[in-house]
This record gives sequence, C-alpha cells and structure tokens, in this order.
Amino acid sequence: MIKLVIVDDHAVVRSGLSMLLNAKEDLEVVGEAADGDEGIRLALEHRPNVVLMDLSMPHGKDGMTATKELKEAAPETFVLILTMHDDDEYLFRAIHAGASGYILKSAPHEELLNAIRSVASGQAYLNPSATKRLMGEYMERMRSGEGGGSLEALSDREKEIVSHVAMGYSNKEIAEQLTISVKTVETHKANVMEKLGLKTRPELVKYAMKKGLLNFE
Repeated sequence: MIKLVIVDDHAVVRSGLSMLLNAKEDLEVVGEAADGDEGIRLALEHRPNVVLMDLSMPHGKDGMTATKELKEAAPETFVLILTMHDDDEYLFRAIHAGASGYILKSAPHEELLNAIRSVASGQAYLNPSATKRLMGEYMERMRSGEGGGSLEALSDREKEIVSHVAMGYSNKEIAEQLTISVKTVETHKANVMEKLGLKTRPELVKYAMKKGLLNFE
C-alpha cells in the first residue's frame, strides 16, 4: 500500500485527488494539507511514502520551501510536485529542493497514477514535455561541445568548488570558506574544467545551474 499526503491550497483539488487515489487498491491518502507547514506536520506524523506537493500556495510555506525542509526532516519520504507551472526554472528548483518527480495538473489521471507509483518505488519522474525539453537542451549542448563531462566524474570537494565559483565567489573567498589554500582552489578549478570539457566561467555557471549545484534560497 502506497500512503500519500496531499498538499494543495485548493480544497476542491484535494478532495478530487483523494477520491481518485483512494479508489485504487494500492493507494491510500492519509492526510490533506492546505499549506506547506501543515503538509510537513502531517508527513512527519503519518510518514507517507509520497507527498503530492503543489508549488504555489499563498498562505503559509510554499511548496518549494516545504519540499526542501521535508526532505531534510524525512529523507525517506518521496515528494512528487503536482503543479500548473510548466516552466524549466520551477523544474530545476524543485529537483534541487529534493523532489523526486514533477508532473502538471493538466496531466491525465493515468499519468498521475504512474508518476506516483514510479516515485514510490524510488524512481524519478518528469512529465513528458519537461523530459523532451531537457533532452533537447542536452543534445544541443552535445552538438555545441558544451560540457560533455559527467557530474559523477567530480569529487565532493570539486562539486563544492563549482558551486562557490558559480555563485560568484573569488578564489580567495572560496579558500577562506572551505579552509584550503588559494592554490588548492585553483588546482581544483582547473581539474573541474578539464573533466567537464568547459573553457569559460559562464559555461561553468550554466553547468552548475543545470546540475542543481546552485542554492536558490
């Protein structure tokens, strides 16, 4: 049985989703919330497998903040963003916040059910239009020779360097924050650029954004 908590500021949406999901033998809605704060409380109380999280909620905590805080408090709970925002910026921010999936409210019921079951099993899920756009961007980057390297090729320290560089910190500031020498920072940067096939700082910033290595707070 997949247990769910629904977080959406519209009561009609919550009611409709509950009726749809509870009608399935393998799904059970154990809580409903109108804002992020209540969603977090219910998730910590009921420990659902999946939280269906809206992004735009005018009262209380928004979905993006709630997702990040929930994943910090209960990393075993998966978050599936259910939103009307078909926008790359929201998508990247949601993934960076810890969401396992992103689906539009306009999606057919069967697609939503598939997304819930996929996320509950530990898989990632993106709505088809987002997947198509991401693949298009990836292919364009490959054709242009921009950033062919893999994030997995970087060490944890190198990922830290990428994040700090992309956020505008100087070598000296990075060295101070990470308690290493400026020369070590420069060495890490050179290694990162070589591994990722990048040549300029703007390319590195763009790569960091694509890979979720920037903080959006």
